[in-house]
Amino acid sequence: MKIAVPYEDGTVFQHFGHTEQFKVYEIDGGKAVSAGLLRAEGSGHEALAAFLKEQGVDAVICGGIGGGAEAALRQQGIGLCAGASGDADEAVAAYLRGELENTGANCSHHSEEQSCGCHEDEEECGGCESCGGGCGGCRGCAPAIEGKNVGKTCRTHYTGTFNDGTVFDSSYVRGEPLEFICGAGMMIQGFDAAVANMEVGQTLQVHLMPSEAYGEADPDAILTVEISDVPGAEEVSVGDRVYLQNSYGQQQIVRVSAKDEKTITFDANHEMAGKELNFTIELVEVLD
Repeated sequence: MKIAVPYEDGTVFQHFGHTEQFKVYEIDGGKAVSAGLLRAEGSGHEALAAFLKEQGVDAVICGGIGGGAEAALRQQGIGLCAGASGDADEAVAAYLRGELENTGANCSHHSEEQSCGCHEDEEECGGCESCGGGCGGCRGCAPAIEGKNVGKTCRTHYTGTFNDGTVFDSSYVRGEPLEFICGAGMMIQGFDAAVANMEVGQTLQVHLMPSEAYGEADPDAILTVEISDVPGAEEVSVGDRVYLQNSYGQQQIVRVSAKDEKTITFDANHEMAGKELNFTIELVEVLD
């Protein structure tokens, strides 16, 4: 697997969206076996997340990060451990030992001068000055995960369902187990905690409340503006994913949650926010 760290002068650079380079570590057998510098391409967290995915990165260790960047990484299937600082090599070593706690989105500032742009299928449709900014909500530190599998690479098959039985994801369909380091923040808290003490070959069913999964929906991450203030907004529909962009060029993917003749509503919450989730988890293998 590959781990990327926003990097500056040997340390974890503290602003994910503004990093100029990443230090990328090749991990084998739970240890870093090589590392190299990778120049960041593109601006804004959506572009950075896509770039890291193209480079085969599986997880990011960083300092400060906003909710939009966290969502962008998640949508690319990249794990996140935020809140790290100090020496980058030491942060990666702690992560691999399961000792690095993930704060999740931890951006605590919002720019007062914002503009927004939305585009669908890579077609930009302009901007306005009325979109509030920001992080889309912040999460506090999750409790540390404890168990015999913490810090080890685990391979699991799973099926995820909503309470009505609808399947929203399954590794069985993809034909490949999910691989992650248990307790390192690559998975939602409840999934991590369930795997922490499982035996290889065991199958476990868990029911997760929102606090153990993607959190509650944040009303401050929902924004309603006049359609006339957003050129091109006439072309998007409820359910479409678009981007809000601030004056610093940072992009945040959002969903169009409502629209009428005069206004359009953008929701920056994760689509799973506020939902109870059920998982059937099979622990296939544990690698020390």
